[in-house]
Amino acid sequence: MNAARLGTSQELLTLLDWRRRIAELYRLVREDEDPVHAWHVWRDVRDELIGGHPQSPLDSIARASFVGLQYFEYGPEARVLAEVREVASDVRELPVSRGDRFRLTRFAVAEFELHGEAMTLELDWLEEYSGGVFVSFTDETSGSETYGAGRYLLDTAKGADLGQVGDKLVLDFNFAYNASCAYDPRRACPLAPLENRLPLAIRAGEMAPASPG
Repeated sequence: MNAARLGTSQELLTLLDWRRRIAELYRLVREDEDPVHAWHVWRDVRDELIGGHPQSPLDSIARASFVGLQYFEYGPEARVLAEVREVASDVRELPVSRGDRFRLTRFAVAEFELHGEAMTLELDWLEEYSGGVFVSFTDETSGSETYGAGRYLLDTAKGADLGQVGDKLVLDFNFAYNASCAYDPRRACPLAPLENRLPLAIRAGEMAPASPG
């Protein structure tokens, strides 16, 4: 990556601050014994960051009129503990919102039950940045009630990590959030893989961005 793509020193420092605050937020979420309280803290901090931080995906005009992100109500049934099953590793490239490709490696699948249905999500390891577990998905609300390109559950390279209980992975769909490209089409965001299209409506987590005006 060249210096032009890296950005100015001030931009890099604000990006560092953004990632530091996201990592701290998810630390608080993992340590909170009350998932509902943790969810409210998560919402408040995300509103503060997206509404006022220099690294927000909203431009200055949109930030000036920002009144908060939209979410479904918290649903305890949308918090699950997933069994992680190892699978043969598969290096691949995932489509990106701007037409590029994003390299990652599938290393396992998370198996869980949601709304009485057996579900599976692929777990990918990012080959970009400094690595990290990445989980994105779409469901039957995608493109209507939620962002069409999918939502993220985990992106540990950027601090979005809900932790584990024993050897089980915490997947709380109430914490599903939109990629930055949902708010700024100039951003490049990996899209959800076909394998992570869940065949049910998950009305939990962040909703589609409100239309301007």
